[in-house]
Amino acid sequence: MEEPVRWGVLATGKIAESFARELREVPGARLVAVGSRTQASADRFAAAYGGRPHGTYRALVEDPEVEVVYVATPHALHLEDTRMALEAGKHVLCEKPLTLNLSEAETLVALASTRGLFLMEAMWMACHPVVRAVADGLRSGRFGAPRQLHADLGFVVQVPPEHRLRDPALGAGALLDMGVYPLTLADLLLGPATEVRATAVLDERGVDVDVAVAARHGEAVSVSTASMTSASPRTASLATDTGRIDLPGDFHHPAYAVWTPVGGEPERIDPPEPVLGSGLGNEAAEVGRCVREGLGESPWVPHARSLRVMQLMDDVRRQIGVRYGADAAGVAT
Repeated sequence: MEEPVRWGVLATGKIAESFARELREVPGARLVAVGSRTQASADRFAAAYGGRPHGTYRALVEDPEVEVVYVATPHALHLEDTRMALEAGKHVLCEKPLTLNLSEAETLVALASTRGLFLMEAMWMACHPVVRAVADGLRSGRFGAPRQLHADLGFVVQVPPEHRLRDPALGAGALLDMGVYPLTLADLLLGPATEVRATAVLDERGVDVDVAVAARHGEAVSVSTASMTSASPRTASLATDTGRIDLPGDFHHPAYAVWTPVGGEPERIDPPEPVLGSGLGNEAAEVGRCVREGLGESPWVPHARSLRVMQLMDDVRRQIGVRYGADAAGVAT
């Protein structure tokens, strides 16, 4: 039997807990270690989810039993923490967005390639069985030619100013946290954006709290919205020349999709394979598959798409006037 993929979780926040919980449902995956900034936090996490607790991130990435590191720190720390793991010889699954800007993302992709290591942005939406079924159907021509995509993701965010969603120093904003999903969906279903227009509402600290992006993708167009102030519908709808595909609420991990051909009856598209947890498990399973096959990247979440979407978000930030400290070298001016 093939050896289980040995995971280490770097950070102990909410998303790290969700990932560790769903990792239990992934065949051939085992959580062997967790790293935190404090020993007490690592101990608490390990008691709940298993693994050896480490009181520093450095100790986690240097743990010889760890094979793949899941980086679950705030956006602004992805470059530092992922680079540390890669330099320690570990494969990495890094939370989305991969970094704060394109330059940082290119640095990590180049480093992983040089070291012969696997690297993937944690875009679990692209690994979800329903989303994959829709993408596969489009590629096969089953749903006709795509023409218009509308996708939205938003929540009413009520957190203190020092929270990562509100603190500019941590990469705060609706675009990077929520907008990355509809923008990635547009790239996945329509192809690369060739023209982009954006507008946003910023708070008193210059954080984007509501964003709208209109883009052209060859012969198709997309509208993507993200919000930290509203209970938005969180749906996606793709119109083609022969019908419409609807992804219901929480489109980034939908329970099903609906295909309605012009003049025909709606057809429900259920997951063609099991959804592991909410879908984070499918993402972990894909990483494990790629690592065992010796791949440097996943065909479902390729480096090229992560870099394209990162570049697009840089362009959006230029248009709406959002800057981070990492942009000092000239990005998003």
